[in-house]
Amino acid sequence: MRMRQSINQFEVAFEEETTLQRHRREQLRRRAANRSRARRATREEQHGKVRFSVLAVCLTATVVVVVIAMFEALSFLIA
Repeated sequence: MRMRQSINQFEVAFEEETTLQRHRREQLRRRAANRSRARRATREEQHGKVRFSVLAVCLTATVVVVVIAMFEALSFLIA
């Protein structure tokens, strides 16, 4: 009788440990997914800043070139 009781206790302990391990694995998987999502969001934000900077520089350069071309054309027409 005592042996059956110890086997039952062992089985219950094993089931509890298995459940805990499963819970830990799931928790670790969720944490890794959250970290990955956060890294991806940070990377996208940095790329967005770079794209915006390039766009701003291109627009500024275009404005400068157009203004210079217009004044050159105006001075050519007046002269």
